[in-house]
This record gives sequence, C-alpha cells and structure tokens, in this order.
Amino acid sequence: MHKTVADIISKKNSGKKISVITAYDYSMATLCDRAGIDILLVGDSAGMVMLGYENTIPVTMDQMCLFTEAVSRARQNSLIVADLPFMSYQASITDAIANSGKLIKAGADAVKLEGGKPMAETIQAIVNTGIPVMGHIGLQPQTTMLSQGYKVQGKTVEAALRLVEDAKALEEAGVFSITLEMVTSEVAKIITETVHVPTIGIGSGPSCDGQVLVIHDLLGMYDKLKPKFVKRYLSLSKDIQDALESYKEDVETGKFPTKEHLFLMEKTELEKLRKEIEG
Repeated sequence: MHKTVADIISKKNSGKKISVITAYDYSMATLCDRAGIDILLVGDSAGMVMLGYENTIPVTMDQMCLFTEAVSRARQNSLIVADLPFMSYQASITDAIANSGKLIKAGADAVKLEGGKPMAETIQAIVNTGIPVMGHIGLQPQTTMLSQGYKVQGKTVEAALRLVEDAKALEEAGVFSITLEMVTSEVAKIITETVHVPTIGIGSGPSCDGQVLVIHDLLGMYDKLKPKFVKRYLSLSKDIQDALESYKEDVETGKFPTKEHLFLMEKTELEKLRKEIEG
C-alpha cells in the first residue's frame, strides 16, 4: 500500500521530515520510489527539463497527464502529487475541478496549484470534490516569474506578512500541505510554526517540514539553471557525456560490438546458408 495524505500529515505531527522529489518519467520515478522518497511530485517544470521550454507557461494538461501516467506506473510506495499547469485552474473553478480530475485519473493522488488567498475558493472547491490539494506560495513560476523574475520572497515585513496570511488562507481552504519556494528562511520557519499542515521547502531553509528537489538538479543532469538552493549529489551530465564519447569512439574504431554482444548461428546452419547463396 502506497503512502497517503494522512501519512504525510502524520510526519509533521511526529516531527519527522518529509522527502519530496520532482520526477517526470518511469525510470527515474522507479529509483526514487525504491529509495523510499515520501512524495513524487510530477512538476510542470517538466516543460523545461524534459521538453526544452524556456519556462513552465507552455505546458499543457495533456503533457502533465502523460508525465503523471509514467510516474504512476513506477510507484509502489510514494504519494504522487501532480502540478496543475498554467491556465488549467485560473480561469474558473469548473476548469480547476475538471482538470484536477484528469490528473487523478492519470494516476496522481493529489494535485498542486500556485497562489495564496486569491486561490482559496478554488482550492476549497477542489477539496470538496474529494481531491487533496498541495498549495504553493512564495516564488510562483507560473505568475511571479512573469512579473518579478527569479527573486527571493519575504524579504520585507509587508511581504512576509502577506505570505503568512496566504499560508493561513490555504490551510483554511483545506490544503494538506504547502510548498514554500524561495522564501527567506526566517519567514519559512514562522509559517511552518504557524500552520498545522506540513510545509515543503524549495530554497526556503531547514525549518520546513520537508524538502523538495528536482531529480535532474540533484543528480547534476540539468545545466541550464543552477539555483543556489540545489545540492548536487552527483554530476551525471559529465559522466553521461564521457560515456557517450567512449561509445562513439568504440563504434568508430570497431571495439564495439565484440563477441560477447553477438548472436551466432549454428555452424551447420551457416554452412547450409552459404551453399544456398552460392547456388
């Protein structure tokens, strides 16, 4: 039986940290699940990491469903949360509910959407249909990035108070957890101590109830962006490129394939074949 929303909430109550990894495909999700990661987040950052977009804005519902289906096939133990992409929930509550349902049918256990107080009514409506929601405040790639760029959130008293109020509004609306992205460490700590649902930090300091990183960032496989908050546990881009260059050299010099990689005919069958060909 895989983890549930209740399991994630109980980790905060018992003081245990929550591990979250953003993954988009079957192979990577399989490894994450085997490693015991608590939550697999199918993020709309797939648009940048997997599809080569400049940002997350072009990502569609069909694409998010495809990535969610792939991750869900790999999952044995983790909880799966899938992002609602840009304009899949902002236009109307009807859209938000319908598109949340699509992600659940694709294999997600919960959905994540960006926004504070203004999204509270939408979140409550989704939750009322029985679909768990993870909130997301602080830096919001779908909206904040368009107007402010890549900036740390909560650096002033006014900004900090807005974030705290946003977090309270999301909790009241029924979210089971809240992602805090690029929020100052002090404000993230205050929010974590204020709300009763788990906070998941990305670039928001150690006081959050959990942490999330994109698998490709963690493994050093995505060089286009190198956020300060990412800890790289491996540098696979270099290792993979080295391996590919070795393969290319082996092909060009005839070192690959060797006898161990071949399938052979029985000698008698080969002799018969040659006789047939030679006439």
